[in-house]
Amino acid sequence: MPLNFANPPGRWRGPVSRVALVLLLALAFVLLTGLLDGGVGVTPTRIFDQPRFPLANAWPGLLLAGVLLALSRRLLLSFGLAFLLQGLIYGADELKVANLGTPLLPDDFRIVGQLQNGGMHLLSGYLPHSPWPYLGLLVALALVALAWRVEPPLFQRRTGGRRLLAGSVLAAALLSMLVGLPAWGRIYNAKVLWLEPWSATSTTIHSGLISSLMLFHLQYGKGQHKPDRKAATQLIEQSAPALLQSLQAPMASDELPDIVVVQSESLFDPTIMRGYEHSHFTPNLHRLAAHGTSGKLHVPTFGGGTIRTEFEVLTGLSLRYFDNLQFPYLQMSHKALPGLVRTLSRHGYSTLALHGNDPAFWNRTTAFKAIGFDRFVSQSSFPPGAPNDGKYMADSAMTDEIMTQLKDSGPPQFIFAISIEAHGPYDVEPAHAAERDAIPVPDGISGRDKLELQTYLYHLKHADAELGRLVKLLAQRERPSVVLFYGDHLPALSNSYHITGFVDGGDMLSQAGVWLLVDPKHPGKRAQVDTASWLLPGKLLARVGIHDDPYFALTALIGPQLAALTEAPGAPPPVEGSDQQKLDQAMASVDQLRMDGKLDKLWPAPLAAAAAHDDRPPLQASGTAVAAPAH
Repeated sequence: MPLNFANPPGRWRGPVSRVALVLLLALAFVLLTGLLDGGVGVTPTRIFDQPRFPLANAWPGLLLAGVLLALSRRLLLSFGLAFLLQGLIYGADELKVANLGTPLLPDDFRIVGQLQNGGMHLLSGYLPHSPWPYLGLLVALALVALAWRVEPPLFQRRTGGRRLLAGSVLAAALLSMLVGLPAWGRIYNAKVLWLEPWSATSTTIHSGLISSLMLFHLQYGKGQHKPDRKAATQLIEQSAPALLQSLQAPMASDELPDIVVVQSESLFDPTIMRGYEHSHFTPNLHRLAAHGTSGKLHVPTFGGGTIRTEFEVLTGLSLRYFDNLQFPYLQMSHKALPGLVRTLSRHGYSTLALHGNDPAFWNRTTAFKAIGFDRFVSQSSFPPGAPNDGKYMADSAMTDEIMTQLKDSGPPQFIFAISIEAHGPYDVEPAHAAERDAIPVPDGISGRDKLELQTYLYHLKHADAELGRLVKLLAQRERPSVVLFYGDHLPALSNSYHITGFVDGGDMLSQAGVWLLVDPKHPGKRAQVDTASWLLPGKLLARVGIHDDPYFALTALIGPQLAALTEAPGAPPPVEGSDQQKLDQAMASVDQLRMDGKLDKLWPAPLAAAAAHDDRPPLQASGTAVAAPAH
């Protein structure tokens, strides 16, 4: 005989009994959430010794279940649907950890808005290839539909307004949680729950995934800390003599070179992995490093989040100082943003961004306008026959387009090229499978891990080959040029990293990438310099002889003391009270003021005068795709 909640038999007739039934199911929801999570801090047994952890982790789901119960009046349906939606979040987290090595963060949900802008094509590659997860989801949806039709209501439709009131209160509580009302900080804060800001993984393991999302949302989702103008001013005044000397340095040459910057997707030097210490996957990178400046490159991301490194290189701003900018292109305003592009424009450069993918993905079209590019050549502007290799456009097509865009006359040119061939996932068949299959792997790596590592190294070899071809072609031109080449982050090959380990004994999140700055026509002497991505524009400007931007002069002066703090995805902070911490905090204020457009007022008169000695107007926008806003 089915249980009729609207007119229940026996002991379930009274309101107290019904409340007890709801509480019993709520407790089951908390315990099952802890079981689904699996974190050490929220497992079901923790309900006895630290109940606040599993309760906090399940609280958003409980509120959602309450809202659904008020709407549907069906108990099992409401808790089941809430648990299913919660399970989808855990599924997305599992996919991100498997592919990128880090758990979900609140700003990851911004990607949902990118699905219609070319994002679905890129992100779909990370979805499970097995049919079982999808069949399980269909079964769960079928059970939800069945519960809607079969399960009787827990209470009558008309409750004298009590159902409306209860539902409204629960919905308001859930909405206030989603918008990050500060009152929730009494539950979700570092004193109540475990929070390690520099390690989302540690936070999630101890506090639970849902709690960690709330912790980061409340702490980092409400805007940036107010900059300390006094600390920024003191840093500038202390640095003024050295900055003035730098700003007054003469131009290296009367002719500014063309500049080609290549952001090579997921590129790193495999010799840092055990088993590959003596490998030769990047012969051109090593050969050119012997005649240029190169070294380790600390970047603010791992396995994904290309635009984080890209943002730092184009602006010279360190994302360490902007906790609320997880995906800067999706969050930055439309106002003009100072940086490398605008500095080069003031010196007469034409500026072009080039990328063989959908221009709307990661909001690059809008972001590149704010950053100041004259034009943006994207996938649709490449020749119809531009080849793919694997899932994405081949690096050879990018090199061809770079050379097509470079002119033999006219103003100096700046091209920022973003490759995509080596982008994951790495289980897509490449153009030459036999070449991929011949690549050796260290002992212990087998199955899918072996295939993914081989596929990545196959594309890495192509990236290195195209670096060599690009430099050779530029050396044959009459016009001078310089090439800046770097990897945006390590690829997400987490299982292989765990099996082999790294030569330095560190983990995968502490490993640095690689960068190279070289003159194709005039090879120089080797210079080994370890740095961070936000310091690259200052080094590039100094190399071509542009010294009149006081901000980049400041980064060149103090950056070497801060570069190692950029270890992905976030290094532990400097020692409390140390000189490095004081310098770091002062630089944070400098960067925040620059982002807000308020830094120029702080430069002393001599520095401002030195910086204004070359104030030519920017070039007018040309070509298609992007017209830069006023400077």
